[in-house]
Amino acid sequence: MLQLLKRLPVLRDPAARRFIKQLPGIRHTKHAIQRTRHAYYRSFGGAQLKKLLASEGRKRIVIGAWDKCDSGWIPTQQDFLDLNKPTDWQHFFQRDSVDAMLAEHVWEHLSEEEGLAAARTCFIYLKPGGHLRVAVPDGLHPDPTYVELVKAKHGISNGTSRPSTALDGNGAHHKALYTYRSLKQLFEHAGFEVELYEYFDEDGEFHCQEWDRAAGTIWRSKRFDPRNKRGGLKSVYPGTLGDYLSYSSIILDAVKR
Repeated sequence: MLQLLKRLPVLRDPAARRFIKQLPGIRHTKHAIQRTRHAYYRSFGGAQLKKLLASEGRKRIVIGAWDKCDSGWIPTQQDFLDLNKPTDWQHFFQRDSVDAMLAEHVWEHLSEEEGLAAARTCFIYLKPGGHLRVAVPDGLHPDPTYVELVKAKHGISNGTSRPSTALDGNGAHHKALYTYRSLKQLFEHAGFEVELYEYFDEDGEFHCQEWDRAAGTIWRSKRFDPRNKRGGLKSVYPGTLGDYLSYSSIILDAVKR
């Protein structure tokens, strides 16, 4: 339903969506729903995860996305499976026991130190040959409005941060902004081999190679984000970003060998 709503012309504009979310009635309702959901996850999420793990032949885990995942994948939430709490993972998994993991727009909510520790945690529990598919906002996206929306705003000292405002949306909670190089290096330092699929480079050129949806769908991607216009894309320029690619992510697979 949310994806259908985002296709409405007025909601294709991220600024319009952020404004609507800040309307008093909308904001209060959203916060009430979030509090209820978190209370539910804390009380019942762990038990449901155990049931799903017992019923699925393959253990394919979606990190931080309880309400949206493909068939055959097991959703989780931070309330009961926190990347910053290795004891949570010990409670549910054995070493080398998870076939695949997927984390869409999760790592930017961790500091770079937390992100490296989280990557190492995932490495421990993945089976050899298993992969962790990751997507994060792209720090080299050539649209300055995009970068302003997604850049880190909490305790970052690299000169790219600014105080958060009521209209920042999820960006108000971001702690890191990656480029394809820095994200690749983080997962390599955790022991993974890395294959990049989508990203902008330093010259503003968009790189894209096809990735297998069965290995984990990334919705905020060239292919699936409803804010992007359909059609071929080789390079964003010449032209405007709105002509080709309104929203994209760095997408990679981190593979445990």
